[in-house]
Parts: sequence; structure tokens; C-alpha cells
Amino acid sequence: MSKPFDLYRAVWRWHFYAGLLVLPFLITLSITGALYLFHDELDALIHADLKRVAVQEVTQPPASLVSAALDTHPGTAVKYTSPPTPESSAEITVTTPEGERLAVYVNPYTAEVLGSLDDRGTVMWTVRYLHSFKYFGSTARKVIEIAAGWSILLVLTGIYLWWPRGKGNGGVVSVRGKPKSRVFWRDLHAVLGVFVGGFLVFLAITGMPWSGVWGAQVNEWANGNNFGYPSGVRVEVPMSNAYLSDQGTTSWSLEQAQMPESTPPPTPTPRIGLNNAVAAFEQLGLQQGYAVNLPNSAAGVYTGSIYPDDLSQQRVIHLDPYSGEPLVDMSYADYGPLGRWLEFGINVHMGQEFGLVNQLFLLAVCLAIILLAVSAAVMWWKRRPSGAMGVPPLPTDKRVFRGLIAILVVGGIIFPLVGASLIVMLLIDWLLVQRLQERRLAKQAA
Repeated sequence: MSKPFDLYRAVWRWHFYAGLLVLPFLITLSITGALYLFHDELDALIHADLKRVAVQEVTQPPASLVSAALDTHPGTAVKYTSPPTPESSAEITVTTPEGERLAVYVNPYTAEVLGSLDDRGTVMWTVRYLHSFKYFGSTARKVIEIAAGWSILLVLTGIYLWWPRGKGNGGVVSVRGKPKSRVFWRDLHAVLGVFVGGFLVFLAITGMPWSGVWGAQVNEWANGNNFGYPSGVRVEVPMSNAYLSDQGTTSWSLEQAQMPESTPPPTPTPRIGLNNAVAAFEQLGLQQGYAVNLPNSAAGVYTGSIYPDDLSQQRVIHLDPYSGEPLVDMSYADYGPLGRWLEFGINVHMGQEFGLVNQLFLLAVCLAIILLAVSAAVMWWKRRPSGAMGVPPLPTDKRVFRGLIAILVVGGIIFPLVGASLIVMLLIDWLLVQRLQERRLAKQAA
């Protein structure tokens, strides 16, 4: 048997393993990702009774909206979110005496309380948590890093298997046969895979920043050790041990950013209050739909933040609660080069960077990935021997594995969790699968 054919078998084997591990996750991530692309539109539709109001001429002061929310749901107000559009309600986040966090929706024109949900209790927040595996704890979330790394391996090995090598258009750019035949599903899988593969790699890489190990390390590297803020941002003020991400949604680049502290005046001085803080944030140019985290201690600050679809409008401002002066003021332009690149990739990943075109294109990609996974399952089912898993056969010359394993090792060093999973898979293949296959072949030869 020729060496090229041996290499083909080795690559095919690892393509099979990658698919075995990744395809169930790809289907789940594609379904939840496709839904979340339209999170604003779907939430506005599903929760219209809470989020939509009739436009009137005069709005009520933010402090009045907070008071109305607390009258209906007693507790401590921790965040005020301004209406993103004239037709939108304001959202007040309240911590109840029992420790629950509620999102209370208030009509900004009449101060009428429209209702409440658990904080981040909308349908689309549920979808987002399913997409990120956040529902299943920090350990389960690390699976995303493993799945992303194996997805890249899946695409690279798939491209090698698809490569024409002088054959015709069948399975290269065209699909032969009919749905009843295996060749139809093989060609559909190959052609669809080569067209969607690059986008799958892009989604895998831009999803990596949220991973448990690699994402946290790259975040620290990209944003330096300047209290979690990108280098160049002035943070010459006292810092607390609290993180901006503890207060609510933030950008990836600021997940490790610490909250500044104010210095209370020597004589008792009242805070500027929410109305004045909101006026200051709007004067500084925060786009509507911004959130204001309220001070929770004498040294606490007012934090205004906005992470809209337009990256250039991303901004976080911490205000001194006594003087109203900005302590830290930063925007997307202040991120380092790597941070800006990753934020751009994340924004495209979420369907936000190019508007409706971005959403519809990624919806098509998600549907194509689901079809890719289904075609792989059908193709495997039609090919597998009765009573066996149908793992592709071993190469005659096992030395061809050396170069392939070297490539896997390099990838494992870059992505540690992926590397650990590769070692586990190598051991399973060597200690279990290969021996079962050799035993099966020996029985057939006897």
C-alpha cells in the first residue's frame, strides 16, 4: 500500500474522531447561536408587554423610575438601564431582601411598573447561557475550548480529504447520486464542508475568548496587568477588589477590569444622586440604552456602560459619586491592538457588526453546519459495518502518524485543554480501538 494512501487513512481516522467528539456540540451551538443572532428582535417580541411602551412627550426622571420599581418590589436598586429607543421601557435591577435579583420594567413616561423577571431571565438570556454552557458550571464551559479546537482539526483534516487529487467535479464542487445512496451524502458533506469550513474556523476562533482556560489567559495578555484595563488607560485612582463583570454585562476586554473607588470627603457630603449622574453620563456622550451601576458603599462609584452593536460606541465611565468627575473613562479605541481585533471578531460572531446582513449570513452558516453534521451522521450510518463503530481502518505503515501527531502536539500547546483531550484520545485509540480492530481483522483472516 502506498504511503499517500496510508496518510489518507490516518487523516481520515482523526477526522472521524474529531467529528465524533464535535458534531453533537456543533449542532447545539448552531441552534442556540442562530436564535441568539436575533436576540433583540425576539426578546422585544416575546416580552413585548414588558419591553414596549407607547411614545409620549415627557419622560420621568431616572430616580422616579427607580422609586416606582422599589415601591412595587422592595429592596435595593443596584442598576438603572435607560431605554434604548423611545418605544422601550427602562429596566431597574433590584436586589430583594431575600437576595434575589429582579429586572423590573418601568414605563419611562408614566413611571408605571410593567412587570418583572428574574435578572437575565428573558428567553434570549436563557438561550445565551445554553450556548455558552454557563448553565452547567465552569467545568462544563471548558468544553467549549475543547470543541472549538477539535472543530479546527475537523476542518483541516476535512480539507485534506476533500482535496481533488485529479478527480472530477463529483464530491469537489458537485453532488452525485440521490439521497438514498451513500455517495450523495458523502458528496454533500464534502462540498458543504469546504464552503462552510472557513466560517466554522472563524466561529471557533472568535468563540475561544469565552473559554475557561485559553480565553482567560489571552484576556490578561491582551489587556496587561493595569487592573484589567488595556494599557494606556489612566487608572491613577484607588481600585477595589470588585470586578466590572460582577456588576453586569461587559465587553470581553473588560472582564478582568476592577472597579475604582472614590475617596469620601472628610466632612459628610451627599452623593450627586442618580439624576445628576445620568445627566453627566449623557453629557459625556453615552449612547442611549446605557446601564448605570449604583454605588453600594461609601467608596462606591457610579458606573455608566454601553456595549452597542457599533463597536466605536462601546464605553465605560466611572464617576466620583461626590464630585461627579470621571475617574476612569475608556472606549473601544483605548483597547490594545489584540483587544480591538478580538472584540471585532466577537462582534461579527454575535451578528452585530454589519447589521441584518451579518445576522442573515451567519444564520445561513449555522443552518449549513447543522446540515453538515446531519450528512456526516447519515454517511457514517450507511458506511459502518454491522455491529461495529465503523472507525476508519488503520494505515499499513503506522509511521505516517508521526507527522500528524506532531501537528496535533503543536495545536495542543497553543490550546492546553485541547492538547489534554488529544492525549486522552490518542490513548483510547492506541489501547482500545486499535487492538479491537486488529483482533477483528485477525478473526476475519482466520
